[in-house]
Amino acid sequence: MSEAIDRSTVYRLRPGWRLQWEEAQQCHVLLYPEGMVQLNESAGAILTLLDGKRDVTVLIAELERRYPQAPVQELAQDVEEFLHDASNQGWIHHG
Repeated sequence: MSEAIDRSTVYRLRPGWRLQWEEAQQCHVLLYPEGMVQLNESAGAILTLLDGKRDVTVLIAELERRYPQAPVQELAQDVEEFLHDASNQGWIHHG
């Protein structure tokens, strides 16, 4: 990861993008004007929590609660890496 994620940052989906459950594919997808991104289970779990109100610390705590079997340190690192990548891809933004 090239730069650290500030855990007090609040992320949300990029305007015009929408997250939804796709029954036919049994996964979450990210819809945008030019197409669709099919998400893995982890990405869907993280993006469903991006409501523009939760900061990264609260987001990680909620995922730890939902997935108690996940190693805490790895979960936090995976979330931070995903948010960094999703931000670089233009899927999400903060502010």
